[in-house]
Amino acid sequence: MSNFTHFNEEGRAKMVDISNKEETVRTAKAHSSVQVNQEIHQKIVHHDFKKGDVLGVAQVAGIMAAKQTSSIIPMCHPIPISGINISFSWKEMNEAYELHITAEVKTKGSTGVEMEALTAATATALCVYDMCKSVDKGMIIGPTYLLQKSGGKNGDFQRDPL
Repeated sequence: MSNFTHFNEEGRAKMVDISNKEETVRTAKAHSSVQVNQEIHQKIVHHDFKKGDVLGVAQVAGIMAAKQTSSIIPMCHPIPISGINISFSWKEMNEAYELHITAEVKTKGSTGVEMEALTAATATALCVYDMCKSVDKGMIIGPTYLLQKSGGKNGDFQRDPL
């Protein structure tokens, strides 16, 4: 088990020691999406849901989720987050609409924020689903993926467009 970073000498889980890693500015951007029907799209755009502003609530859910990432991902370090931004855009498809979600997270620390960005994007999509499921439970979430990251010893990452 000594070749695995998240297992100790006894073969049990451990959190990796990052105390010797250089503190740098680190950023990550993740993407998710929710495919909805025309009725949901119109209700979101015109703020016509009884539960409230779908995108506003989902945005707050994503921010809160990023801040709680270390509580739900077992070996993820709690980190000081410098900033979180969630943004939305729409893509029209054949009689359907796709809500694109981008989550950007930034820190100055010894470990990256990829998991926080992915968690934010995912939680945002889940919140949209939750707020809209009374109209249609057939919404499709995903794909969710890392778009880019910067900082740290492994350098930068930029996903090729899908």
